[in-house]
Amino acid sequence: MIEHEEINFKQLIQEQQWQMLKEKLKDVPIPDIADLLMELSKSERVMLFRVLPRTISSEVFSYMIPELRNALLKELTDEETRNLLSNLRPDDRTTLFEELPGQVTQKLLNLLSPQDIKETRFLLGYPEESVGRLMTPDYVAVRPEWTVEQSLQHFRLKGKDSETLNVIYVTDDKWKLLDSLDLHRFILSQPDARVSDLMDHTFVSIAAFEDREEAVHVLQHYDLFVLPVVDSEGVLLGIVTADDIMDVAEEEATEDFHKTAAVTPLKNTYREASLWELFNKRIAWLIILVLVSLLSASIIGYFESALQTVIILSVFIPMLIGSGGNAGAQSATMIVRALATGDVEVNEWFKTFGKEMLVGLTLGVTMGITGFIIGYMKGGLDIAIIIGFTMLAIILVANLIGVALPFILTRMGLDPAVASSPLIASIVDATGLFIYFIVAVSVLQL
Repeated sequence: MIEHEEINFKQLIQEQQWQMLKEKLKDVPIPDIADLLMELSKSERVMLFRVLPRTISSEVFSYMIPELRNALLKELTDEETRNLLSNLRPDDRTTLFEELPGQVTQKLLNLLSPQDIKETRFLLGYPEESVGRLMTPDYVAVRPEWTVEQSLQHFRLKGKDSETLNVIYVTDDKWKLLDSLDLHRFILSQPDARVSDLMDHTFVSIAAFEDREEAVHVLQHYDLFVLPVVDSEGVLLGIVTADDIMDVAEEEATEDFHKTAAVTPLKNTYREASLWELFNKRIAWLIILVLVSLLSASIIGYFESALQTVIILSVFIPMLIGSGGNAGAQSATMIVRALATGDVEVNEWFKTFGKEMLVGLTLGVTMGITGFIIGYMKGGLDIAIIIGFTMLAIILVANLIGVALPFILTRMGLDPAVASSPLIASIVDATGLFIYFIVAVSVLQL
Protein backbone atom coordinates (compact mmCIF):
# COMPACT_ATOMS: atom_id res chain seq x y z
CA MET A 1 0.00 0.00 0.00
CA ILE A 2 1.45 3.37 -1.00
CA GLU A 3 2.42 5.87 1.64
CA HIS A 4 -0.18 8.63 0.96
CA GLU A 5 -3.01 6.09 1.25
CA GLU A 6 -1.74 5.03 4.67
CA ILE A 7 -1.69 8.67 5.78
CA ASN A 8 -5.28 9.14 4.57
CA PHE A 9 -6.42 6.11 6.55
CA LYS A 10 -4.74 7.40 9.70
CA GLN A 11 -6.37 10.80 9.22
CA LEU A 12 -9.79 9.21 8.76
CA ILE A 13 -9.31 7.24 11.97
CA GLN A 14 -8.23 10.34 13.89
CA GLU A 15 -11.17 12.31 12.50
CA GLN A 16 -13.53 9.39 13.24
CA GLN A 17 -14.79 9.34 9.66
CA TRP A 18 -16.03 5.77 10.02
CA GLN A 19 -18.39 5.66 7.03
CA MET A 20 -15.79 7.05 4.63
CA LEU A 21 -13.24 4.65 6.10
CA LYS A 22 -15.55 1.71 5.37
CA GLU A 23 -16.03 2.89 1.79
CA LYS A 24 -12.27 3.24 1.17
CA LEU A 25 -11.54 -0.18 2.68
CA LYS A 26 -13.85 -1.88 0.17
CA ASP A 27 -11.31 -1.32 -2.61
CA VAL A 28 -8.23 -2.38 -0.62
CA PRO A 29 -6.96 -5.98 -1.00
CA ILE A 30 -7.08 -8.00 2.22
CA PRO A 31 -3.26 -8.53 2.44
CA ASP A 32 -2.79 -4.74 2.12
CA ILE A 33 -5.24 -4.11 4.97
CA ALA A 34 -3.18 -6.50 7.12
CA ASP A 35 -0.02 -4.57 6.19
CA LEU A 36 -1.74 -1.30 7.08
CA LEU A 37 -2.70 -2.65 10.51
CA MET A 38 0.96 -3.43 11.18
CA GLU A 39 1.87 0.22 10.59
CA LEU A 40 -0.74 1.67 12.94
CA SER A 41 -0.50 2.31 16.65
CA LYS A 42 -2.31 -0.06 19.02
CA SER A 43 -5.35 2.18 19.49
CA GLU A 44 -5.60 2.98 15.76
CA ARG A 45 -5.27 -0.72 14.94
CA VAL A 46 -8.16 -1.68 17.18
CA MET A 47 -10.40 1.08 15.82
CA LEU A 48 -9.66 0.19 12.20
CA PHE A 49 -10.23 -3.50 12.84
CA ARG A 50 -13.61 -2.76 14.44
CA VAL A 51 -14.64 -0.85 11.32
CA LEU A 52 -13.93 -3.82 9.03
CA PRO A 53 -16.98 -5.71 7.77
CA ARG A 54 -17.42 -9.01 9.56
CA THR A 55 -17.17 -10.83 6.24
CA ILE A 56 -13.52 -9.83 5.76
CA SER A 57 -12.26 -9.18 9.30
CA SER A 58 -11.44 -12.86 9.87
CA GLU A 59 -9.49 -13.03 6.59
CA VAL A 60 -7.52 -9.90 7.48
CA PHE A 61 -6.81 -11.40 10.89
CA SER A 62 -5.39 -14.55 9.24
CA TYR A 63 -2.87 -12.43 7.29
CA MET A 64 -1.54 -10.64 10.37
CA ILE A 65 1.69 -11.79 12.05
CA PRO A 66 1.17 -13.81 15.28
CA GLU A 67 2.50 -11.03 17.52
CA LEU A 68 -0.15 -8.55 16.31
CA ARG A 69 -2.92 -11.15 16.31
CA ASN A 70 -2.27 -11.96 19.94
CA ALA A 71 -2.10 -8.28 20.91
CA LEU A 72 -5.33 -7.53 19.05
CA LEU A 73 -7.20 -10.33 20.83
CA LYS A 74 -6.37 -8.69 24.16
CA GLU A 75 -8.02 -5.43 23.05
CA LEU A 76 -11.25 -6.88 21.64
CA THR A 77 -14.33 -7.52 23.74
CA ASP A 78 -15.52 -11.10 24.33
CA GLU A 79 -18.32 -10.62 21.83
CA GLU A 80 -15.97 -9.26 19.16
CA THR A 81 -13.54 -12.12 19.82
CA ARG A 82 -16.37 -14.66 19.62
CA ASN A 83 -17.49 -13.32 16.24
CA LEU A 84 -13.92 -13.22 14.95
CA LEU A 85 -13.10 -16.78 16.02
CA SER A 86 -16.34 -18.21 14.69
CA ASN A 87 -15.67 -16.65 11.26
CA LEU A 88 -12.09 -17.95 11.06
CA ARG A 89 -11.54 -21.02 8.93
CA PRO A 90 -10.94 -24.10 11.14
CA ASP A 91 -7.32 -24.51 10.01
CA ASP A 92 -6.55 -20.81 10.68
CA ARG A 93 -8.27 -21.07 14.08
CA THR A 94 -6.15 -24.11 14.94
CA THR A 95 -2.96 -22.29 13.90
CA LEU A 96 -3.91 -19.39 16.16
CA PHE A 97 -4.49 -21.66 19.17
CA GLU A 98 -1.17 -23.45 18.55
CA GLU A 99 0.69 -20.16 19.01
CA LEU A 100 -1.06 -19.10 22.23
CA PRO A 101 -0.32 -20.13 25.85
CA GLY A 102 -2.53 -22.96 27.10
CA GLN A 103 -4.53 -20.76 29.50
CA VAL A 104 -5.32 -18.24 26.76
CA THR A 105 -6.31 -21.02 24.37
CA GLN A 106 -8.71 -22.47 26.93
CA LYS A 107 -10.25 -19.03 27.52
CA LEU A 108 -10.80 -18.53 23.80
CA LEU A 109 -12.27 -22.03 23.40
CA ASN A 110 -14.91 -21.03 25.95
CA LEU A 111 -16.04 -18.25 23.58
CA LEU A 112 -16.69 -20.65 20.69
CA SER A 113 -19.89 -22.42 19.80
CA PRO A 114 -20.08 -26.16 20.61
CA GLN A 115 -19.57 -27.03 16.92
CA ASP A 116 -16.51 -24.75 16.59
CA ILE A 117 -15.05 -26.17 19.82
CA LYS A 118 -15.52 -29.69 18.50
CA GLU A 119 -13.76 -28.85 15.21
CA THR A 120 -10.87 -27.04 16.91
CA ARG A 121 -10.22 -29.72 19.52
CA PHE A 122 -10.41 -32.34 16.79
CA LEU A 123 -7.69 -30.58 14.79
CA LEU A 124 -5.57 -29.89 17.89
CA GLY A 125 -5.60 -33.62 18.64
CA TYR A 126 -3.16 -34.35 15.79
CA PRO A 127 0.65 -34.12 16.18
CA GLU A 128 2.05 -30.62 15.82
CA GLU A 129 3.81 -31.20 12.47
CA SER A 130 1.09 -33.41 10.99
CA VAL A 131 -1.24 -32.85 8.05
CA GLY A 132 -4.16 -33.13 10.48
CA ARG A 133 -3.24 -29.73 11.97
CA LEU A 134 -3.42 -28.11 8.52
CA MET A 135 -6.67 -29.58 7.24
CA THR A 136 -10.07 -27.93 7.25
CA PRO A 137 -13.34 -29.90 7.40
CA ASP A 138 -14.99 -27.38 5.07
CA TYR A 139 -15.45 -29.28 1.80
CA VAL A 140 -18.31 -30.54 -0.38
CA ALA A 141 -18.95 -34.27 -0.80
CA VAL A 142 -21.58 -36.15 -2.80
CA ARG A 143 -22.80 -39.74 -3.02
CA PRO A 144 -22.21 -41.96 -6.08
CA GLU A 145 -25.93 -42.72 -6.48
CA TRP A 146 -26.88 -39.04 -6.73
CA THR A 147 -27.66 -37.42 -10.07
CA VAL A 148 -25.70 -34.45 -11.39
CA GLU A 149 -28.74 -32.23 -10.75
CA GLN A 150 -28.93 -33.37 -7.11
CA SER A 151 -25.23 -32.75 -6.73
CA LEU A 152 -25.45 -29.21 -8.15
CA GLN A 153 -28.30 -28.41 -5.76
CA HIS A 154 -26.13 -29.70 -2.93
CA PHE A 155 -23.27 -27.47 -4.10
CA ARG A 156 -25.51 -24.41 -3.97
CA LEU A 157 -26.66 -25.31 -0.47
CA LYS A 158 -23.30 -26.24 1.08
CA GLY A 159 -20.77 -24.55 -1.20
CA LYS A 160 -20.75 -21.17 0.54
CA ASP A 161 -19.01 -22.75 3.57
CA SER A 162 -16.51 -24.75 1.51
CA GLU A 163 -12.84 -23.83 1.29
CA THR A 164 -12.86 -24.65 -2.43
CA LEU A 165 -15.45 -25.78 -4.98
CA ASN A 166 -13.04 -26.68 -7.76
CA VAL A 167 -12.87 -30.27 -6.56
CA ILE A 168 -15.83 -32.37 -5.39
CA TYR A 169 -15.35 -35.52 -3.34
CA VAL A 170 -17.40 -38.68 -3.67
CA THR A 171 -17.94 -40.69 -0.47
CA ASP A 172 -20.09 -43.64 0.56
CA ASP A 173 -22.60 -43.51 3.41
CA LYS A 174 -19.76 -44.11 5.90
CA TRP A 175 -17.75 -41.18 4.47
CA LYS A 176 -15.09 -43.38 2.91
CA LEU A 177 -13.45 -41.49 0.06
CA LEU A 178 -14.29 -43.08 -3.31
CA ASP A 179 -13.18 -40.46 -5.81
CA SER A 180 -12.11 -36.86 -6.41
CA LEU A 181 -13.77 -35.08 -9.36
CA ASP A 182 -13.29 -31.67 -10.93
CA LEU A 183 -16.33 -29.41 -10.81
CA HIS A 184 -16.37 -28.92 -14.58
CA ARG A 185 -17.25 -32.59 -15.03
CA PHE A 186 -20.54 -31.94 -13.24
CA ILE A 187 -21.23 -28.73 -15.16
CA LEU A 188 -20.66 -30.38 -18.55
CA SER A 189 -22.67 -33.55 -17.78
CA GLN A 190 -26.37 -34.21 -18.34
CA PRO A 191 -28.54 -33.35 -15.29
CA ASP A 192 -29.90 -36.91 -15.04
CA ALA A 193 -26.44 -38.56 -15.19
CA ARG A 194 -25.31 -40.40 -12.07
CA VAL A 195 -22.20 -39.37 -10.16
CA SER A 196 -21.04 -42.98 -10.45
CA ASP A 197 -20.97 -42.52 -14.25
CA LEU A 198 -18.44 -39.68 -13.83
CA MET A 199 -16.13 -41.60 -11.51
CA ASP A 200 -12.83 -43.12 -12.60
CA HIS A 201 -11.62 -44.05 -9.07
CA THR A 202 -8.25 -42.36 -9.60
CA PHE A 203 -7.43 -39.86 -6.88
CA VAL A 204 -4.59 -38.85 -4.60
CA SER A 205 -5.04 -38.54 -0.83
CA ILE A 206 -2.86 -38.23 2.27
CA ALA A 207 -3.16 -39.61 5.80
CA ALA A 208 -3.91 -37.16 8.62
CA PHE A 209 -0.90 -38.32 10.66
CA GLU A 210 1.59 -37.84 7.80
CA ASP A 211 4.22 -35.15 8.25
CA ARG A 212 3.15 -31.87 6.67
CA GLU A 213 6.28 -31.87 4.49
CA GLU A 214 4.86 -34.93 2.77
CA ALA A 215 1.78 -32.89 1.82
CA VAL A 216 4.09 -30.35 0.18
CA HIS A 217 5.78 -33.11 -1.83
CA VAL A 218 2.48 -34.72 -2.88
CA LEU A 219 0.93 -31.45 -4.05
CA GLN A 220 4.05 -30.53 -5.99
CA HIS A 221 4.49 -34.00 -7.49
CA TYR A 222 0.91 -34.31 -8.73
CA ASP A 223 0.50 -30.59 -9.48
CA LEU A 224 -2.61 -30.28 -7.28
CA PHE A 225 -4.11 -27.28 -5.49
CA VAL A 226 -6.17 -29.23 -2.95
CA LEU A 227 -5.55 -32.57 -1.27
CA PRO A 228 -8.07 -34.79 0.60
CA VAL A 229 -7.02 -35.97 4.07
CA VAL A 230 -8.12 -39.46 5.20
CA ASP A 231 -7.75 -41.69 8.23
CA SER A 232 -6.29 -45.22 8.28
CA GLU A 233 -9.57 -46.64 6.92
CA GLY A 234 -9.85 -44.16 4.06
CA VAL A 235 -12.55 -42.01 5.68
CA LEU A 236 -12.48 -38.42 4.42
CA LEU A 237 -11.60 -36.11 7.33
CA GLY A 238 -10.87 -32.83 5.58
CA ILE A 239 -8.78 -31.11 2.93
CA VAL A 240 -5.55 -29.12 2.76
CA THR A 241 -5.27 -26.36 0.18
CA ALA A 242 -2.37 -24.87 -1.72
CA ASP A 243 -2.33 -21.65 0.32
CA ASP A 244 -1.78 -23.62 3.53
CA ILE A 245 0.89 -25.75 1.85
CA MET A 246 2.71 -22.66 0.55
CA ASP A 247 2.97 -21.40 4.12
CA VAL A 248 4.39 -24.77 5.20
CA ALA A 249 6.86 -24.84 2.30
CA GLU A 250 8.08 -21.35 3.24
CA GLU A 251 8.41 -22.32 6.90
CA GLU A 252 10.29 -25.54 6.09
CA ALA A 253 12.61 -23.70 3.70
CA THR A 254 13.32 -21.14 6.43
CA GLU A 255 14.11 -23.94 8.89
CA ASP A 256 16.53 -25.50 6.39
CA PHE A 257 18.25 -22.14 5.81
CA HIS A 258 18.68 -21.75 9.57
CA LYS A 259 20.07 -25.25 9.98
CA THR A 260 22.41 -24.78 7.03
CA ALA A 261 23.94 -21.84 8.90
CA ALA A 262 24.11 -23.89 12.15
CA VAL A 263 21.22 -22.02 13.77
CA THR A 264 18.42 -23.84 15.60
CA PRO A 265 15.20 -22.76 13.77
CA LEU A 266 13.15 -20.03 15.42
CA LYS A 267 9.63 -20.85 16.59
CA ASN A 268 8.38 -17.40 15.62
CA THR A 269 9.51 -14.73 13.17
CA TYR A 270 12.77 -12.83 13.61
CA ARG A 271 10.76 -9.70 14.43
CA GLU A 272 9.07 -11.50 17.36
CA ALA A 273 12.19 -13.24 18.66
CA SER A 274 13.71 -11.86 21.88
CA LEU A 275 17.43 -11.27 22.39
CA TRP A 276 17.58 -14.31 24.68
CA GLU A 277 15.91 -16.53 22.07
CA LEU A 278 18.29 -15.36 19.33
CA PHE A 279 21.25 -16.03 21.65
CA ASN A 280 19.89 -19.41 22.75
CA LYS A 281 19.30 -20.60 19.18
CA ARG A 282 22.93 -19.98 18.19
CA ILE A 283 25.17 -20.56 21.18
CA ALA A 284 24.84 -24.36 21.36
CA TRP A 285 25.98 -24.84 17.76
CA LEU A 286 28.86 -22.41 18.19
CA ILE A 287 30.12 -24.37 21.22
CA ILE A 288 29.76 -27.68 19.32
CA LEU A 289 31.73 -26.28 16.37
CA VAL A 290 34.47 -25.03 18.73
CA LEU A 291 34.78 -28.54 20.17
CA VAL A 292 34.98 -30.04 16.67
CA SER A 293 37.64 -27.46 15.78
CA LEU A 294 39.76 -28.63 18.72
CA LEU A 295 40.52 -31.72 16.63
CA SER A 296 42.16 -29.47 14.02
CA ALA A 297 44.22 -27.77 16.74
CA SER A 298 45.33 -31.17 18.03
CA ILE A 299 46.48 -32.25 14.57
CA ILE A 300 48.51 -29.05 14.12
CA GLY A 301 50.06 -29.58 17.56
CA TYR A 302 50.98 -33.18 16.70
CA PHE A 303 52.81 -32.09 13.52
CA GLU A 304 54.32 -28.97 15.10
CA SER A 305 57.89 -30.17 14.47
CA ALA A 306 57.20 -30.54 10.75
CA LEU A 307 55.83 -27.00 10.63
CA GLN A 308 58.91 -25.65 12.43
CA THR A 309 61.23 -27.50 10.04
CA VAL A 310 59.48 -26.35 6.86
CA ILE A 311 57.75 -23.13 7.86
CA ILE A 312 56.35 -22.52 4.38
CA LEU A 313 53.89 -25.39 4.97
CA SER A 314 51.85 -23.12 7.25
CA VAL A 315 51.30 -20.63 4.40
CA PHE A 316 49.11 -23.08 2.48
CA ILE A 317 46.90 -24.24 5.37
CA PRO A 318 44.13 -21.62 4.89
CA MET A 319 43.98 -22.26 1.13
CA LEU A 320 43.77 -26.05 1.48
CA ILE A 321 41.22 -26.32 4.28
CA GLY A 322 39.18 -23.44 2.83
CA SER A 323 38.94 -25.21 -0.53
CA GLY A 324 37.97 -28.46 1.18
CA GLY A 325 35.30 -26.76 3.26
CA ASN A 326 33.83 -25.08 0.18
CA ALA A 327 33.75 -28.35 -1.78
CA GLY A 328 32.10 -30.21 1.09
CA ALA A 329 29.50 -27.46 1.56
CA GLN A 330 28.70 -27.51 -2.17
CA SER A 331 28.04 -31.26 -2.28
CA ALA A 332 26.15 -31.27 1.04
CA THR A 333 23.88 -28.43 -0.06
CA MET A 334 23.02 -30.17 -3.33
CA ILE A 335 22.28 -33.52 -1.63
CA VAL A 336 20.26 -31.98 1.22
CA ARG A 337 18.09 -30.14 -1.30
CA ALA A 338 17.73 -33.23 -3.51
CA LEU A 339 16.62 -35.30 -0.50
CA ALA A 340 14.19 -32.59 0.60
CA THR A 341 12.50 -32.34 -2.81
CA GLY A 342 12.46 -36.10 -3.43
CA ASP A 343 14.83 -35.73 -6.38
CA VAL A 344 17.05 -38.31 -4.66
CA GLU A 345 15.72 -41.13 -2.46
CA VAL A 346 17.56 -42.49 0.58
CA ASN A 347 17.91 -45.93 -1.05
CA GLU A 348 19.82 -44.33 -3.94
CA TRP A 349 22.84 -43.55 -1.74
CA PHE A 350 25.20 -45.96 -3.52
CA LYS A 351 24.46 -44.52 -6.98
CA THR A 352 24.72 -40.96 -5.68
CA PHE A 353 27.95 -41.71 -3.82
CA GLY A 354 29.51 -43.14 -6.99
CA LYS A 355 28.40 -40.16 -9.07
CA GLU A 356 29.83 -37.67 -6.60
CA MET A 357 33.06 -39.66 -6.34
CA LEU A 358 33.62 -39.06 -10.06
CA VAL A 359 32.65 -35.41 -9.72
CA GLY A 360 34.96 -35.04 -6.70
CA LEU A 361 37.82 -36.71 -8.56
CA THR A 362 37.38 -34.37 -11.55
CA LEU A 363 37.21 -31.32 -9.29
CA GLY A 364 40.18 -32.62 -7.29
CA VAL A 365 42.39 -33.06 -10.36
CA THR A 366 41.54 -29.56 -11.58
CA MET A 367 42.15 -28.00 -8.17
CA GLY A 368 45.25 -30.17 -7.71
CA ILE A 369 46.83 -28.78 -10.89
CA THR A 370 46.05 -25.25 -9.65
CA GLY A 371 47.61 -26.09 -6.27
CA PHE A 372 50.69 -27.60 -7.95
CA ILE A 373 51.28 -24.39 -9.91
CA ILE A 374 50.86 -22.19 -6.82
CA GLY A 375 53.08 -24.48 -4.74
CA TYR A 376 55.83 -24.49 -7.37
CA MET A 377 55.78 -20.68 -7.56
CA LYS A 378 56.00 -20.35 -3.76
CA GLY A 379 58.27 -23.19 -2.69
CA GLY A 380 59.70 -25.29 -5.53
CA LEU A 381 59.00 -28.80 -6.81
CA ASP A 382 58.66 -30.65 -3.48
CA ILE A 383 56.16 -28.13 -2.12
CA ALA A 384 54.32 -28.20 -5.46
CA ILE A 385 53.93 -31.99 -5.26
CA ILE A 386 52.70 -31.75 -1.64
CA ILE A 387 50.16 -29.00 -2.37
CA GLY A 388 48.94 -30.55 -5.65
CA PHE A 389 48.39 -34.04 -4.25
CA THR A 390 46.94 -32.73 -0.98
CA MET A 391 44.49 -30.48 -2.84
CA LEU A 392 43.29 -33.42 -4.97
CA ALA A 393 42.83 -35.66 -1.91
CA ILE A 394 41.11 -32.98 0.21
CA ILE A 395 38.62 -32.02 -2.52
CA LEU A 396 37.75 -35.68 -3.16
CA VAL A 397 37.36 -36.54 0.51
CA ALA A 398 35.43 -33.33 1.29
CA ASN A 399 33.03 -34.01 -1.57
CA LEU A 400 32.37 -37.54 -0.30
CA ILE A 401 31.87 -36.32 3.29
CA GLY A 402 29.40 -33.74 2.01
CA VAL A 403 27.46 -36.50 0.23
CA ALA A 404 27.62 -39.13 2.96
CA LEU A 405 26.62 -37.01 5.97
CA PRO A 406 23.08 -36.09 4.75
CA PHE A 407 22.37 -39.75 3.94
CA ILE A 408 23.67 -40.89 7.34
CA LEU A 409 21.57 -38.30 9.18
CA THR A 410 18.48 -39.27 7.18
CA ARG A 411 19.02 -42.95 8.01
CA MET A 412 19.25 -41.97 11.68
CA GLY A 413 15.89 -40.21 11.43
CA LEU A 414 17.44 -36.73 11.69
CA ASP A 415 16.95 -33.74 9.42
CA PRO A 416 19.70 -33.82 6.72
CA ALA A 417 19.81 -30.00 6.87
CA VAL A 418 21.76 -30.48 10.12
CA ALA A 419 24.69 -31.25 7.78
CA SER A 420 25.25 -27.51 7.74
CA SER A 421 28.08 -25.68 6.04
CA PRO A 422 29.84 -24.83 9.36
CA LEU A 423 29.64 -28.47 10.51
CA ILE A 424 30.92 -29.80 7.18
CA ALA A 425 33.70 -27.21 7.17
CA SER A 426 34.80 -28.13 10.72
CA ILE A 427 34.94 -31.85 9.90
CA VAL A 428 36.75 -31.24 6.61
CA ASP A 429 39.25 -28.90 8.33
CA ALA A 430 40.44 -31.66 10.64
CA THR A 431 40.46 -34.28 7.86
CA GLY A 432 42.23 -31.94 5.46
CA LEU A 433 44.97 -31.03 7.95
CA PHE A 434 45.62 -34.70 8.66
CA ILE A 435 45.95 -35.46 4.93
CA TYR A 436 48.18 -32.42 4.40
CA PHE A 437 50.69 -33.27 7.10
CA ILE A 438 50.80 -36.98 6.23
CA VAL A 439 51.60 -36.08 2.60
CA ALA A 440 54.16 -33.45 3.64
CA VAL A 441 55.95 -35.79 6.06
CA SER A 442 56.07 -38.55 3.41
CA VAL A 443 57.36 -36.34 0.59
CA LEU A 444 59.87 -34.38 2.69
CA GLN A 445 60.80 -37.44 4.79
CA LEU A 446 60.56 -35.44 8.01
